[in-house]
Amino acid sequence: MTAHDPLPFSLRRDAHGRLVLHTADGSEHVGVVPVRAFPLSAPEGALSLVGPDGRERLWIEQPARLPAEARGVIEEELARREFAPVIEQLIEVSTFSTPSTWTVRTDRGTTTLVLKGEEDIRRLGGSALLVTDSHGIGYRIADARTLDRRSRRLLERFL
Repeated sequence: MTAHDPLPFSLRRDAHGRLVLHTADGSEHVGVVPVRAFPLSAPEGALSLVGPDGRERLWIEQPARLPAEARGVIEEELARREFAPVIEQLIEVSTFSTPSTWTVRTDRGTTTLVLKGEEDIRRLGGSALLVTDSHGIGYRIADARTLDRRSRRLLERFL
Protein backbone atom coordinates (compact mmCIF):
# COMPACT_ATOMS: atom_id res chain seq x y z
CA MET A 1 0.00 0.00 0.00
CA THR A 2 1.33 3.45 -0.83
CA ALA A 3 0.08 6.81 0.31
CA HIS A 4 -1.81 7.11 -3.00
CA ASP A 5 -3.59 3.73 -2.99
CA PRO A 6 -7.22 3.73 -1.86
CA LEU A 7 -7.59 2.35 1.64
CA PRO A 8 -9.65 -0.79 2.23
CA PHE A 9 -11.15 1.03 5.22
CA SER A 10 -12.04 4.48 6.50
CA LEU A 11 -12.02 6.04 9.95
CA ARG A 12 -14.08 8.86 11.37
CA ARG A 13 -15.25 10.07 14.77
CA ASP A 14 -18.93 9.93 15.68
CA ALA A 15 -20.84 12.62 17.60
CA HIS A 16 -19.54 11.13 20.89
CA GLY A 17 -15.88 11.25 19.81
CA ARG A 18 -15.60 7.49 19.30
CA LEU A 19 -13.66 6.09 16.37
CA VAL A 20 -15.82 4.44 13.74
CA LEU A 21 -14.22 1.96 11.33
CA HIS A 22 -15.83 1.29 7.94
CA THR A 23 -14.34 -1.76 6.23
CA ALA A 24 -14.32 -2.69 2.54
CA ASP A 25 -17.08 -5.27 3.10
CA GLY A 26 -19.42 -2.47 4.20
CA SER A 27 -19.43 -3.22 7.91
CA GLU A 28 -19.22 -0.48 10.49
CA HIS A 29 -17.49 -0.88 13.86
CA VAL A 30 -18.17 1.83 16.45
CA GLY A 31 -15.73 2.48 19.28
CA VAL A 32 -12.60 0.88 17.85
CA VAL A 33 -9.27 1.68 19.46
CA PRO A 34 -5.77 1.34 18.01
CA VAL A 35 -3.52 -1.05 19.93
CA ARG A 36 0.17 -1.29 19.16
CA ALA A 37 1.44 -4.84 18.59
CA PHE A 38 4.73 -4.12 20.38
CA PRO A 39 4.31 -0.77 22.14
CA LEU A 40 7.65 -0.77 23.90
CA SER A 41 9.99 -2.62 21.56
CA ALA A 42 8.52 -1.43 18.22
CA PRO A 43 6.23 1.55 18.91
CA GLU A 44 6.15 2.61 15.26
CA GLY A 45 5.39 -0.91 14.01
CA ALA A 46 2.20 -2.86 13.37
CA LEU A 47 -1.03 -2.15 15.17
CA SER A 48 -4.55 -3.45 15.38
CA LEU A 49 -7.90 -1.69 15.49
CA VAL A 50 -9.81 -3.45 18.24
CA GLY A 51 -13.54 -3.28 18.93
CA PRO A 52 -15.09 -2.60 22.34
CA ASP A 53 -15.43 -6.36 22.83
CA GLY A 54 -11.63 -6.76 22.55
CA ARG A 55 -11.74 -8.47 19.15
CA GLU A 56 -9.50 -7.33 16.36
CA ARG A 57 -11.35 -5.60 13.53
CA LEU A 58 -8.38 -4.61 11.33
CA TRP A 59 -4.64 -5.33 11.28
CA ILE A 60 -2.35 -2.58 9.97
CA GLU A 61 1.11 -3.93 9.23
CA GLN A 62 2.78 -0.60 8.41
CA PRO A 63 0.97 2.42 9.86
CA ALA A 64 3.67 4.76 8.53
CA ARG A 65 2.55 3.95 4.99
CA LEU A 66 -1.04 5.08 5.59
CA PRO A 67 -2.19 8.35 4.04
CA ALA A 68 -1.64 11.33 6.34
CA GLU A 69 -5.32 11.72 7.27
CA ALA A 70 -5.82 8.11 8.46
CA ARG A 71 -2.41 8.05 10.14
CA GLY A 72 -3.24 11.31 11.93
CA VAL A 73 -6.52 9.97 13.34
CA ILE A 74 -4.75 6.83 14.61
CA GLU A 75 -1.82 8.76 16.09
CA GLU A 76 -4.19 11.19 17.81
CA GLU A 77 -6.10 8.30 19.40
CA LEU A 78 -2.88 6.55 20.45
CA ALA A 79 -1.58 9.75 22.06
CA ARG A 80 -4.84 10.11 23.95
CA ARG A 81 -4.65 6.52 25.27
CA GLU A 82 -0.93 6.12 25.85
CA PHE A 83 0.15 8.04 28.88
CA ALA A 84 3.48 6.60 30.00
CA PRO A 85 5.59 9.14 31.86
CA VAL A 86 9.27 8.29 32.33
CA ILE A 87 10.54 8.16 35.91
CA GLU A 88 13.77 10.14 36.12
CA GLN A 89 14.26 10.11 39.91
CA LEU A 90 12.76 8.47 42.99
CA ILE A 91 12.47 11.29 45.51
CA GLU A 92 10.85 9.45 48.41
CA VAL A 93 9.38 6.04 49.25
CA SER A 94 7.00 5.79 52.22
CA THR A 95 7.91 2.23 53.14
CA PHE A 96 9.88 -0.68 51.71
CA SER A 97 6.89 -3.00 51.99
CA THR A 98 3.79 -2.75 49.85
CA PRO A 99 1.55 -0.91 49.51
CA SER A 100 4.03 1.91 49.27
CA THR A 101 3.64 5.56 48.26
CA TRP A 102 6.35 6.84 45.95
CA THR A 103 7.14 10.44 45.16
CA VAL A 104 8.90 10.56 41.80
CA ARG A 105 10.16 13.10 39.28
CA THR A 106 9.07 12.21 35.76
CA ASP A 107 9.58 13.78 32.36
CA ARG A 108 6.19 15.41 32.95
CA GLY A 109 6.79 16.71 36.48
CA THR A 110 6.75 15.49 40.06
CA THR A 111 3.97 13.12 41.12
CA THR A 112 2.97 10.64 43.78
CA LEU A 113 1.98 7.08 42.98
CA VAL A 114 0.96 4.05 45.04
CA LEU A 115 2.65 0.73 44.35
CA LYS A 116 0.26 -2.06 45.42
CA GLY A 117 2.73 -4.94 45.21
CA GLU A 118 6.20 -5.82 44.03
CA GLU A 119 4.61 -7.56 41.03
CA ASP A 120 3.66 -4.08 39.78
CA ILE A 121 7.30 -3.60 38.72
CA ARG A 122 7.99 -5.48 35.47
CA ARG A 123 11.29 -5.89 33.67
CA LEU A 124 11.05 -4.96 30.00
CA GLY A 125 14.46 -6.10 28.87
CA GLY A 126 17.92 -4.93 29.76
CA SER A 127 17.46 -2.61 32.70
CA ALA A 128 14.22 -1.03 31.49
CA LEU A 129 11.26 -1.29 33.88
CA LEU A 130 7.55 -0.63 33.85
CA VAL A 131 6.03 0.48 37.18
CA THR A 132 2.22 0.31 37.32
CA ASP A 133 0.50 2.35 40.01
CA SER A 134 -2.73 1.55 41.85
CA HIS A 135 -4.73 3.39 39.15
CA GLY A 136 -3.24 1.29 36.35
CA ILE A 137 -1.03 4.08 35.00
CA GLY A 138 2.25 2.74 33.66
CA TYR A 139 5.44 4.65 34.41
CA ARG A 140 8.58 3.69 32.48
CA ILE A 141 12.14 3.63 33.71
CA ALA A 142 14.09 3.59 30.46
CA ASP A 143 17.33 2.38 32.05
CA ALA A 144 17.52 1.82 35.81
CA ARG A 145 21.32 2.02 35.61
CA THR A 146 21.12 5.69 34.61
CA LEU A 147 19.13 6.72 37.69
CA ASP A 148 21.03 8.61 40.37
CA ARG A 149 22.58 6.51 43.15
CA ARG A 150 19.89 7.22 45.74
CA SER A 151 17.09 6.38 43.29
CA ARG A 152 18.81 3.08 42.38
CA ARG A 153 19.14 2.14 46.06
CA LEU A 154 15.46 2.85 46.72
CA LEU A 155 14.39 0.91 43.63
CA GLU A 156 16.62 -2.10 44.44
CA ARG A 157 14.65 -2.67 47.65
CA PHE A 158 11.63 -3.56 45.49
CA LEU A 159 13.37 -5.70 42.86
